[in-house]
Amino acid sequence: MTGRAAVFIDNGYLSKVSPEGTKIDFEKFSDEACEGRERLRTYFYDCMPYQSDPPTEEEKRRYAQYCKFRDIMEGLPRFQMRFGRLQKGVGETYEQKRVDILLAVDLVRLSWTGQIEYAAVVTGDSDFVPAVEAAKDAGVIVTLFYSKKTAHNELLSAVDERREMDEAFFERIQRD
Repeated sequence: MTGRAAVFIDNGYLSKVSPEGTKIDFEKFSDEACEGRERLRTYFYDCMPYQSDPPTEEEKRRYAQYCKFRDIMEGLPRFQMRFGRLQKGVGETYEQKRVDILLAVDLVRLSWTGQIEYAAVVTGDSDFVPAVEAAKDAGVIVTLFYSKKTAHNELLSAVDERREMDEAFFERIQRD
């Protein structure tokens, strides 16, 4: 296969749909998503763990643990972390801010500058439909990696191709 690809991973979505306890090898994941094409880069969208002011001991522990994960991810070849911010909601709820916009902007920018011909997108939110349509208008083939558990029908209809992340998929991309 020819053409350069980029992988766009919404970690909030991926974390929600991954089987409990699955340790993902993100290089294997990216190779599977690119389907033999040259990979420009894998973009990984997430938020650093919430920290109150001053942070609790648990928040400090979670933050330090995530920093180790971030350092490993940023050390992988052709990986780029993109961070939104986590906003505390009511009670113990948290909401990601800016993550979807970062992914959408990168998808459209790389498509319209001709840096990619193929995009593998890991998400389930219909908010991405305009970005997917813009990428397609630039001539990019957009493949959605999704879970049946949660993927919006409008998004499924908007993309060129669909790959279900089922149990067999997660088995192939697990860390050894």
